Amino acid sequence: MSYPDEPRIPDPIGRGVVKKRILIIDDEQDIRETTQMCLEIAGEWEVLTAVSGREGLIKAATEQPDVILLDVMMPDMDGLTTLQNLQKNPQTKNIPVILLTAKAQAAEQRQFTQLKIAAVITKPYDPFTLSDQVLQALVGKSV
Repeated sequence: MSYPDEPRIPDPIGRGVVKKRILIIDDEQDIRETTQMCLEIAGEWEVLTAVSGREGLIKAATEQPDVILLDVMMPDMDGLTTLQNLQKNPQTKNIPVILLTAKAQAAEQRQFTQLKIAAVITKPYDPFTLSDQVLQALVGKSV
C-alpha cells in the first residue's frame, strides 16, 4: 500500500515510483538503531547502515543510496574524512550528505557551511521530525 506522504522518487528506468534509500554511517549502535527506526516508521525510508567510515564508503558505492546521514565524530576515519572520500569517488560524489553532529559550536557550524553537504542535523535530534528534516534538506536536490 502506498501513502501520499511517503518519501518516494520517480524511477529513472521506468518502473514507476520507488522508495527513497538512506545510508546511516555512525559508530554508535544505539544511535544507528534509533535513527533507523525513526526513518523506517515515521518516514518509511529504506534504511542501510554502516558502523564505520570505511564500511560506509563501500556501502555507498555498492548500494547507491539517495542520501547519506554521516556522523562527524567516529574513531579511525572520522566523518569529515569519510565525506572527503565520498566526494572524491565518482560513484558517490553526487550522493547528498547530511552530517549528524553533537558539535553545535559556532566555529564548527562555520566549518560545516564551507563543505558541500545538504545539511547539518545536531544531536540529540527529535526522532519525530527527523524524516521531515532529511526531506527538507533534500528539497531542490535532484535525488
